[in-house]
Amino acid sequence: MIVTKTALPRRTFLRGMGTMLALPLLDCMVPALSAAAKPVRRLGFVYIPMGAHMPQWTPAGEGALGELSPTLRALAPVAEQLTVVSNLELKNAYPGTHATSNASFLSAATAKWTESSDYYLGTTVDQIAAQHLGKDSRLPSLELAMDLLTTVGQCDNGYACVYQNNLSWSSPTTPLPAEAHPRIAFERLFGDGGSSADRLAELRKSASLLDWMKEDIARLQKKLGPGDRTKVSEYLDTCAK
Repeated sequence: MIVTKTALPRRTFLRGMGTMLALPLLDCMVPALSAAAKPVRRLGFVYIPMGAHMPQWTPAGEGALGELSPTLRALAPVAEQLTVVSNLELKNAYPGTHATSNASFLSAATAKWTESSDYYLGTTVDQIAAQHLGKDSRLPSLELAMDLLTTVGQCDNGYACVYQNNLSWSSPTTPLPAEAHPRIAFERLFGDGGSSADRLAELRKSASLLDWMKEDIARLQKKLGPGDRTKVSEYLDTCAK
């Protein structure tokens, strides 16, 4: 069988004057034999440190899902693939401080009570999964945060700040700091390297990134179908705002 359909590589960028812009997933990026390809498995964990109003999250009743809760209602299109687990208890999170709650979330382990560098916890489930699901990826795991945490020393009832600042641990003694800066996270995923100072200088030098990419954008649009052209145009309009 001769396959004539070609796929645009997923890691295709618009480039101009040393600047690059990642593209959204387009139809033409799907490999020609994608129906027979093994799907990539992903696993994600999201931690809400200050808690949540659970009645807005938890659906009523038990068994097969009926009406979704207000917070989960956006998942209605995939409700048949959704499982909601509730009424769980993580006893190793007690006494329920910021440090012990953070530390036990993915490890289910009891944090060693210490203010020094002899902290000890456990390998977290995301890192155990990364050893299997992420072994063929350039980045087996990616740790992201909403806030930059720089506190050190004793943070909470005699516990070292490392417990409060890190959810992921690759070993009982190796915490994995999360990245909260969007541009650095982007560079980890798609960047060509360079120091933070180099990237900042390049950004300041480029008054309008999209202006430098006009020729690249025009060449790309000629290769795309009508649906992909619309998707790219909408994406670039969003980037320009």
